[in-house]
Amino acid sequence: MSDTLTQVQPVKLTIKDFQSDQDVRWCPGCGDYSILAQMQRVFPEFGRPKEKIVAISGIGCSSRLPYYVDVYGIHGIHGRAPAIASGVKIANPELDVWVATGDGDGLSIGGNHMIHMLRRNLNIKVILFNNQIYGLTKGQFSPTSELGQVTKSTPYGVIDYPFVPVSLAMGASATFVARAMDRDPKHLQEMVRRAEKHHGSAFVEIYQNCSVFNDGAFFQYTEKETRDDNVVYLEHGKPLVFAKQTKGIRLNGFTPEAVSIADGKYSVNDLLVHNENDSTLAFILANMIHDPNLPRPMGVFVSLDRPSYEDQLDQQIAKMKSKKGVGDLQKLLDGEETWEIQ
Repeated sequence: MSDTLTQVQPVKLTIKDFQSDQDVRWCPGCGDYSILAQMQRVFPEFGRPKEKIVAISGIGCSSRLPYYVDVYGIHGIHGRAPAIASGVKIANPELDVWVATGDGDGLSIGGNHMIHMLRRNLNIKVILFNNQIYGLTKGQFSPTSELGQVTKSTPYGVIDYPFVPVSLAMGASATFVARAMDRDPKHLQEMVRRAEKHHGSAFVEIYQNCSVFNDGAFFQYTEKETRDDNVVYLEHGKPLVFAKQTKGIRLNGFTPEAVSIADGKYSVNDLLVHNENDSTLAFILANMIHDPNLPRPMGVFVSLDRPSYEDQLDQQIAKMKSKKGVGDLQKLLDGEETWEIQ
């Protein structure tokens, strides 16, 4: 079953083939526009017929995406996109299934569905739009809102400790976890490509600006003037350098620290080298978010090879068929003890 998707004959499509006839309705300046555009640009590269692709969402601004991508889609109910996607994938493993969700939809009411879908390792791609706020319902705090953040529902500041989405996904045993930004389109496109190529549960968190209720929350990472000093890009097999190659990340025991490699005290050889196959290292990198003196990691945190749920399910069914034969539903319903009412 794992090779089913690759056996589909390549189809030449363009970005226009993935643009629906629906008017895109997000607020001016919303980062959702960029995420939608990058997905529409990358999808034609997959070479798959549109009828083999499904976009599924729950509720929220991000969840409008199935209307705007011209593929099969389901706009579900709040938080249930992972459950719907799981059913779609198990019923028809040949489909390329994508979930569009937000920090509220996917991590609050849908948190339970999300973690279990990821741990099962279904071959489903999750795109999580993180703007640290509830946008559609007008500005309440979300599971990723920062401590002290003033919102419509926390006028004196958030006191809930926030989730780190990539840590949550790795804790749920997702086999591919990455982070990207709405205002870095080329990198975002590459993360979508990487997620597509991965066979198993893929989770991509995207920093997305909410221009109305949380404008500028990620600007220190997304804007060209400040990005170099505040972002470190993760590349497999390469040292972690940033600030125009003048700084890097080294491990002091298990604690990451930023050091200068321009003054000669440290060199590139002293820096941490990224390994996508090391889940322990991935957690260390994800927790850099808690230190304001460290840059924010962007890229693939972890990419692991593990059998997918639908592959194992298919093998289990085939094994039972060879052992017991094709089942008889009526016989199963009747069971061994039945009664006839006269």
